[in-house]
Amino acid sequence: MMKKMSIPTSKTSLVLFLCQIISALDVPLDSKLLEELSQPPTITQQSPKDYIVDPRENIVIQCEAKGKPPPSFSWTRNGTHFDIDKDAQVTMKPNSGTLVINIMNGGKAEAYEGVYQCTARNERGAAISNNIVIRPSRSPLWTKEKLEPNHVREGDSLVLHCRPPVGLPPPIIFWMDNAFQRLPQSERVSQGLNGDLYFSNVQPEDTREDYICYARFNHTQTIQQKQPISVKVFSTKPVTERQPVLLTPTGSTSTKVELRGNVLLLECIAAGLPTPVIRWIKEGGELPANRTFFENFKKTLKIIDVSEADSGNYKCIARNTLGSAHHVISVTVKAAPYWITAPRNLVLSPGEDGTLICRANGNPKPSISWLANGVPIAIAPEDPSRKVDGDTIIFSHVQERSSAVYQCNASNEYGYLLSNAFVNVLAEPPRILTPANKLYQVIADSPALLDCAYFGSPKPEIEWFKGVKGSILRGNEYIFHDNGTLEIPVAQKNSAGTYTCVARNELGKIQNEVQLEIKDPTMIIKQPEYKVIQRYGQVSFECIIKHDSTLLPTITWLKDNDELPDDDRFLVGKDNLTIMNVTDKDDGTYTCIVNTTLDSVSASAVLTVVAAPPTPAIIYARPNPPFDLELTGQLERSIDLSWIPGDENNSPITNFVIEYEDALHEPGVWHYQTEVPGTQTTVHLKLSPYVNYSFRVIAVNKIGRSQPSEPSEQYLTKSASPDENPANVQGIGSEPDNLVITWEPLKGFQSNGPGLQYKVSWRQKDVDDEWTSVIVANVSKYIVSGTPTFVPYEIKVQALNDLGYAPEPSEVIGHSGEDLPMVAPGNVQVHVINSTLAKVHWDPVPLKTVRGHLQGYKVYYWKVQSLSRRSRRHVEQKILTFRGNKTFGMLPGLEPYSSYKLNVRVVNGKGEGPASPDKVFRTPEGVPSSPSFLKITNPTLDSLTLEWGSPTHPNGVLTSYTLKFQPINNTHELGPLVEIRIPANESSLILKNLNYSTRYKFYFNAQTSVGSGSQITEEAVTIMDEAGILRPAVGAGKAMASRQVDIATQGWFIGLMCAVALLILILLIVCFIRRNKGGKYPVKEKEDAHADPEIQPMKEDDGTFGEYSDAEDHKPLKKGSRTPSDRTVKKEDSDDSLVDYGEGVNGQFNEDGSFIGQYSGKKEKEPAEGNESSEAPSPVNAMNSFV
Repeated sequence: MMKKMSIPTSKTSLVLFLCQIISALDVPLDSKLLEELSQPPTITQQSPKDYIVDPRENIVIQCEAKGKPPPSFSWTRNGTHFDIDKDAQVTMKPNSGTLVINIMNGGKAEAYEGVYQCTARNERGAAISNNIVIRPSRSPLWTKEKLEPNHVREGDSLVLHCRPPVGLPPPIIFWMDNAFQRLPQSERVSQGLNGDLYFSNVQPEDTREDYICYARFNHTQTIQQKQPISVKVFSTKPVTERQPVLLTPTGSTSTKVELRGNVLLLECIAAGLPTPVIRWIKEGGELPANRTFFENFKKTLKIIDVSEADSGNYKCIARNTLGSAHHVISVTVKAAPYWITAPRNLVLSPGEDGTLICRANGNPKPSISWLANGVPIAIAPEDPSRKVDGDTIIFSHVQERSSAVYQCNASNEYGYLLSNAFVNVLAEPPRILTPANKLYQVIADSPALLDCAYFGSPKPEIEWFKGVKGSILRGNEYIFHDNGTLEIPVAQKNSAGTYTCVARNELGKIQNEVQLEIKDPTMIIKQPEYKVIQRYGQVSFECIIKHDSTLLPTITWLKDNDELPDDDRFLVGKDNLTIMNVTDKDDGTYTCIVNTTLDSVSASAVLTVVAAPPTPAIIYARPNPPFDLELTGQLERSIDLSWIPGDENNSPITNFVIEYEDALHEPGVWHYQTEVPGTQTTVHLKLSPYVNYSFRVIAVNKIGRSQPSEPSEQYLTKSASPDENPANVQGIGSEPDNLVITWEPLKGFQSNGPGLQYKVSWRQKDVDDEWTSVIVANVSKYIVSGTPTFVPYEIKVQALNDLGYAPEPSEVIGHSGEDLPMVAPGNVQVHVINSTLAKVHWDPVPLKTVRGHLQGYKVYYWKVQSLSRRSRRHVEQKILTFRGNKTFGMLPGLEPYSSYKLNVRVVNGKGEGPASPDKVFRTPEGVPSSPSFLKITNPTLDSLTLEWGSPTHPNGVLTSYTLKFQPINNTHELGPLVEIRIPANESSLILKNLNYSTRYKFYFNAQTSVGSGSQITEEAVTIMDEAGILRPAVGAGKAMASRQVDIATQGWFIGLMCAVALLILILLIVCFIRRNKGGKYPVKEKEDAHADPEIQPMKEDDGTFGEYSDAEDHKPLKKGSRTPSDRTVKKEDSDDSLVDYGEGVNGQFNEDGSFIGQYSGKKEKEPAEGNESSEAPSPVNAMNSFV
């Protein structure tokens, strides 16, 4: 059975549509067939749409077409029939539609201007050409005009207008002088796209009277000349520098429309001094890579093959040292119509379906219109098989009368496309194009493809038979291709024979026979085998084959899939490959390839090269030195050296190194000369003049270098003038009025002769001066005095000796000495960014006043005063350096709310220039620093006194202080936060109504109008209740009420307090008993023991202590009293004085406020132990105090 494809029924609609597209016949490209088949006309050649002709030559309008039968031709001109028979000047070429209009014999080209269209017609349709617009070229003369001389001030811009006559096509513009030499152009002087000559700034050398604009008209090969334009430049000193201004285009923006595929040219030319440099960017994107070019010294941006993606805004920026100018060109890329799918010729059989598709794009979107045989399809003769659907014509059940040529026209405002496509309905009997009795040869068990190329309309059916009278071929052993080819997937010996191809359709039947021969396959019956061979041995690979006797085989050998090395050691025989004297490089894979005209086979084997059997150990060493050095062929600049190698010591010599000694200039020093391979024992050496040469040779192998050979005999070369000049010539002034010229002196052997000297020459650059020269010897520096300050000099240093000069040296540019800059930067402006940062701007100084290499600018700035303190103090100047020609800088680290001064100075290699006038500026207020201190004193049961110092750095006018505080319990948890605002003029505060025996944390900061500064923190504790001893009973009652509220929920604390009260009671009883024992206080006993009369505290009359008189006891306690800083009680102070235990922070009390510690009789003069703990007193602390 034949192999066929089945299509699901559910896709019938899709198949029908596809059939409309693919059901057209393919006409084989058989020349004989094409000559016999009828075919509508096809235009093969035509003149361009826009055809500009030379009015002095005959006009040839091309129109060539093909078709069967050959087409006839006709023309229209300006939309009406053009009767060429009525015009004697017009002829049509034989068998062609090409028109020839005779202009050279009296005709005028202007009379034949117009729009021409050619029609090629035969019985199957009519094809039309494009509309060909004929226009003769024009090269009119320049209009006479009176040109006034241009008087221009040096440094100003200038535009010389060309304004060429309007020609067809437009002329090519260029500027020359009277001698027909092109005027030189540069970044400063250049020609615009409109032909005008632009000067960014004029110079004195621009003065001339022969600026001539030329217009060349290529079609007529003529050149028109404008009258010469005179330019006179007058100088004014100094020349004013100017920032860039755009000469073209004008304004800040412009627009440009370009068509897709064309070249986009954008131009910007600017005036200014110094000459501006042009830079191009695309806003919001990048310039297209590989399609962007810059011309006319970057003044013209050129983008080739533009597309819609190139639309956008292009900005040109002109910049010089004084500023910049820019212009934005808005580019819109439109598109003339271009094909997406052009209609293609359609060949159909009667009753078949097909489609013509015409799809084009453009900007704006083109409109599509159809013509049939050159007539709009709406008015063309009706065809029931044709249906127009926009850009598609659908044909169904066509007949022979449906043959026609259809034209698709896609047009928009920028152009049109016209394409001819014919529908050719053919009714042709079958034809077989494969030659009769063609012989096919294949290898057994390989596929066999038997051709049966055919044509017919309708499409013929193909059948294959074996033998002249055999049955039709069917079954899975055959594959039948759509192009008529029969494939036998596995051809066997019995597949050989005659095969017959039969093609038939409703118009006839035809057959053709071909022959098939089956050949035996080529085989390698003895393949090359894997070999292991010792180095320097011999190996052979065999490759014996068997092949069909009618085929001629060829055998090729490869090594590692490449050709065999070109080496006589490889011998290729009829059926083998032999390798002589095997080396390690022969290791690899060897392949035998056998080719016949029908098949190819190959086989491979690996060769492994191993070392020879072990031999006694070989001692490898460095080679022995060469000997018997001999000099021959002595010439002025060369000599031959030969030698005999020493023993290589079992390691081959790889190379020889030749060294030389110059006994005349550097005796005893050997220099590298050259080296040669180890197989070479002679060398040709190049020599320098005036050198006394000796040579020696060193042999090198893998082990190392030999000892040098004995030196050769000496050879003194003749003297000659120097071959080279000193290197690294520089000119740098050390003083404002000198130029120091330095160079690297030549080495001894470079002198080429005795009497080496140097000719030092200099002249001022850009000044028409002669060279000044001096000859010096044995130095590498020369100082030229009396030079102007920092001007460029051309410098050259030439070597010479007794025999002559070296070649002319190259010139270098140096500068005479620098001097301090002359002027200060101007227009210094300060922009305060915030309270600690400012930006300073200045105008750059003119480069001529720098008088040296511009290194940058220095900004000196210092603080004058703080506006918040109104105090002046000396502040060190700060200096910031800004490298290069920078005109602004940032000043960091300023202090807020302060007055500053600054100045700017330019810096060159010599030093700093004068300072600009001091510029005063002020920084705004900032937030203050933290208060300088926070002290908490005088703790009581419910109050604390706070004292503070104002911020060290107010950074503005203080508006207030903010105090925040909150209690902290024993577990370090924070209580509610209280905030108090305090006027700025306060420095202390008493906080009242606090909880007793409570720790508080305080947060304190200052504010200005800008905001709050950083805060300072402190902690303090209110003291415990004094149980009525130090406070009135009413107050104590209130305090107790407050305590009961605070500890009502603290059950553990109530129990602990009961235990503490019991301990206190016991201790009080003990103290009472000890106090009354013996009738004396322990203090009294101690005082009696002292003999010092100054220490007699007891009064004789009442037996009381002097320190504890009634007068002292009724005095108020001192606030803030403290123990000395060393925390010891002074000898002259009473140990028992209650002053030490008043409201000061160092007193010690029990929980009930009673005094303890000093009357125990145990510590007479020990250091007074103040309560230094920062925690609130607890019952545990109270208990520890009695242990």
